[in-house]
Amino acid sequence: MSITDMIPTLDDAALANLRSNASRLEATGVGPRQKEAALLLPLIDAELATRKANGVKTIRAARVAKAGTKTVAPKKAAATKKAVKKVVVAAEADVDDE
Repeated sequence: MSITDMIPTLDDAALANLRSNASRLEATGVGPRQKEAALLLPLIDAELATRKANGVKTIRAARVAKAGTKTVAPKKAAATKKAVKKVVVAAEADVDDE
């Protein structure tokens, strides 16, 4: 898979890092690296513009939006697991008392 094929699959941080590196190589690189960086920059900028226009902040957000599901924050998920465990322990204690 070439880097051009990977651009749409990168998250925002990786895409920003790739753009930064490509910009640096375009300005200071030599030979094929400089040419490849010059070719990548318009593709990266187009992907960033598409994401901005669609309001998509990350690939994960796009997948969640497409699936129509929401993710649970880690702290909330941990609290939920803890609460469920308490209920299960309490229910087991009630069964043992009978």
